[in-house]
Order: sequence, then C-alpha cells, then structure tokens
Amino acid sequence: MMSRSLVLAVIALWPLQASAQEGPVNLWADWGETLFHDTELSQNGSQSCATCHDPSFAFTDPRESEAGKAVSLGDDFESLGDRNAPTLGYTSFSPDFAMDASGIYRGGQFHDGRARDLAEQARGPLFNPVEMALPSPEIFAQRLAQNPDQARMAREVAGIADLEADPEATLAAATKALAEFQSTEDFAPFDSRYDRFLRGEIELTDEEELGRILFFSQQFTNCNQCHQLRATPGEAGETFSNYEYHNIGVPVNAAVRGRNGKGEGFLDRGLLDNPAITDPAQAGKFKVPTLRNVAVTGPYMHNGVFSDLRTVILFYNIYNTKRPERHINPETGAPFAPPEIAQNISLDKLEMGPALDDQRIDALVAFLRTLTDARYEHFLEE
Repeated sequence: MMSRSLVLAVIALWPLQASAQEGPVNLWADWGETLFHDTELSQNGSQSCATCHDPSFAFTDPRESEAGKAVSLGDDFESLGDRNAPTLGYTSFSPDFAMDASGIYRGGQFHDGRARDLAEQARGPLFNPVEMALPSPEIFAQRLAQNPDQARMAREVAGIADLEADPEATLAAATKALAEFQSTEDFAPFDSRYDRFLRGEIELTDEEELGRILFFSQQFTNCNQCHQLRATPGEAGETFSNYEYHNIGVPVNAAVRGRNGKGEGFLDRGLLDNPAITDPAQAGKFKVPTLRNVAVTGPYMHNGVFSDLRTVILFYNIYNTKRPERHINPETGAPFAPPEIAQNISLDKLEMGPALDDQRIDALVAFLRTLTDARYEHFLEE
C-alpha cells in the first residue's frame, strides 16, 4: 500500500492541462466524470456535482425553488444558498488565485476566489452544509469504498487500494480527478456561432455584427475592459473574462434573502469574504464571469438578481445615462435598487462610454447570443 505522502506526491505530478493527451491522464478525467455524477457523495444521496451544474443546461442549475433559479437547493431539499451556481463551462481557463504585480486580484474559483484552483473548488460543495453536506472526509472515503466501481477506478487511476485508510489522500485524488474532468473539451468546445464566424464558416447577421463591434469598441462601450482575456479582439480561444474582481453595484436579491435565513442585516462582501483577504477595499468585489453561454445561463449576477440578459445591459447602462426612464428595472417596473455594497464600485470601468439606445442594447444582446455552444443553441429558439 502506498503511503499518504507518496500518494499525494503522485497525484501532484499529473498536470491539469494534460487531459487532451494520450495515456493514463485520460483515466483521471474518466474517473472524474463518474464522481461528477455520483449522488451518493452527498449526505442524503440526492445530489451530485451535476445537480447544480447540469451538463444539459450549460453546467448550471435548472431547478426551481422558492427563490426561482437564483440559488440552489441543498441536499436536504430545504437549504438555500446565497449565490447563484456559476457555470462550470470554460472554468478551467481561470488562473490560480493570486494578486498580480499591480496589486490586482485575479483568478481562482467561486465568485470570491476562495478556492485557488479547480481541485480545491471541487472540495468545497462536498462539505458545505447547504450543498452536498457530507460531514467529513472520512464519510466521503467511506461512500467511495462502498461503491465497487468507484473503488476500482480509485485503485486503477490513483493506485489507492484502501480508500478508507487515508481519507485525505483519497479526497485529494478524487478532487484531482474532478478537476481533470472539468478541464476536458466537454466543458470548453469553442464551437459557438462566434467561433465559427472567426473560422470563416459563417457570417454574422447585421445586428450581431453591430453588437460585436460595440462589444470590442473602445469608444462606444467598455464591455471588453473586463470581458476580454486575449490581447487582441477576435483571437481564438477567447473566454470573455479577464478574471479580475470588481464591484459593479449589484443590488441585494431580496427574494433570496427572504427565504434563505440570512436576514436583512447580512452583507455579502464578495472578495472580502475570501479567508485570504483582509483589505476592506475588496468588499463587494466579485470575479468577472465568462460570457460563454451567457444567453442560456441566467439568472444573472452573483446572486441571480436579474432574470433577463437585456436587463443586465440596461443595468450597466445606468452608469452612463441620466434619463430617469433608463434607470427603471423592466423586471420590477421600479428603479434599479441601490448596491448591496456601495463602496469600492469600479466607476473607472463603468463610466467609460456614452448611453446606449435600444438598437445598440439589442445588438449587444444579439452578439452575446452568438457565444452559445452549439449543443445549447436550441435554447435560443425557446
């Protein structure tokens, strides 16, 4: 039997980005896929990773709750979270959480970057009491050991013969496998209309093309200030996020707060709630999400407060227009609510362009729809 230190050392040697190579690394992704769909890895056996990140729904949670689709139900069918389950599509492109030389935090997983990388992220929901709610790594290892197929794959892939002998080593191997699975092409096919346009396979409509020009424009919008990874607009492999953290003034989702027990006095401080962060200047900042599949992964913002993609663009537009009618949230018929955290708002990013008229707002929506993976394009017709 391998010692714990040797098992962990072997696990660490497998590169995450090697999942496209031939050989044993593919076995890690294969094991990760079975783990991703295993409901027995939750306290009541009712929830898997795929429950809140359903591959058929662009790796988001399609289930309705008392709070709509804004946040997810826990394994007990009663608990509600406070943040929207983000898509896992293209998530492997987020760099490890770190502060760069200019003092800007970037990367990591979850809305507040509290997980450094995908393997660390995979651990979080397993033991979160309002998610999969397992009480300990020991129970996790026990559940795996009770499943003959999981035990076989752990032995063949990670060389762990006795899953219960060292629960932490077992957990490290399993989260590594989940990270490998999430790094496969299934999560990032780059086959949307936009990608096919870049390859010269199709033409965009006039409205989509106007939206594309506006999106990447330095004169008319500021979208690509945060939603562009590659150095040049139009480069292949664009994930439409720079993975920085910003406070854009998102209001509280009152429907969620009225049902999940957080209470009126609770504040979601975003990046400041990351245990590694103590700087008050980070309060209210959340990671810039990918815009891949954005047209089919609503509701929007870190708390699911907006249901419609057009509403999101109208919300951004309030920073650039003084017209009162443009400050009305069409989903409520009332003015957009004030920010949950009014400090540290990234006005240097938000107040950079002219007010957008309806034609340009619709064009931006049309362009964002072109970022939908081919397998999800049928949702655009519904």
